[in-house]
Amino acid sequence: MWNIPAEWEEGLPRPIIGNESSVANTAITEWHSHPWLQFSYALEGVIEVKTATGHYMAPPQRAVLIPAGEMHSVQASSSTIIRSLYVRAEAMNALPMRCKVLNVSPLLRELIRSFSQLPQNYPETGSPLRLAQVLLDQIQSATESGLMLVWPTDPRIVELCLRLQADAAHPQTLSDYAAETGVSVKTLSRLFLSETGISFRAWRQQRRLMHALSLLENKERVTDVALACGYESLSAFIAAFRKVMGATPTDFFQLPHQGQADDIVL
Repeated sequence: MWNIPAEWEEGLPRPIIGNESSVANTAITEWHSHPWLQFSYALEGVIEVKTATGHYMAPPQRAVLIPAGEMHSVQASSSTIIRSLYVRAEAMNALPMRCKVLNVSPLLRELIRSFSQLPQNYPETGSPLRLAQVLLDQIQSATESGLMLVWPTDPRIVELCLRLQADAAHPQTLSDYAAETGVSVKTLSRLFLSETGISFRAWRQQRRLMHALSLLENKERVTDVALACGYESLSAFIAAFRKVMGATPTDFFQLPHQGQADDIVL
């Protein structure tokens, strides 16, 4: 893990900072926060960020934007290549109110790579300043990806979410859970929508696809992944995965990545 300079606690020396040092990739499972925004990008592998209210996953071509002061933990496999950027709150036109998973365009990816070559105390004039300004603009205009799970607080549905978190293939339906708890299906459906912003069916699919990413990164067979994630057929899994990720499970981690990273920051 990269040791953040103590003086940064008083404020970042530049509007946006990257790290040019190579360090061992270590997951930070302890809850922590920063007095600045954090933008963590996975050039290869998968980043998982957890907060008290959600679970966020960034495979290649995605990044997690973490608000200043947000308590969070980070996990990544040993093969994950990460570049993180730290951003002053006042450098953003609009501050995010929660963590977000953002799509990283080819332009944004190349800006991150170029910016990582600058020293941390880069000149605030000329091309370094312009590069930082364009990078900030691209981060703020990046579209949001759906690889996140908002965690509910109502105890009537928390237990079901915990079961799906523990076992993505858990077969229990909302009707089964309603019969078990004595709460109507209509009430449970309304709670899921109001608490998470999506339906139970969509929440369960998100959970399954996020679990699938971890298994696929570990080179599990696609058929085994489909079964482990609760899909009744391989074709149904492939269709669901392609709809969200834009590629088949076989192709997704084989997509070419532009260059190699030497900056790994959690």
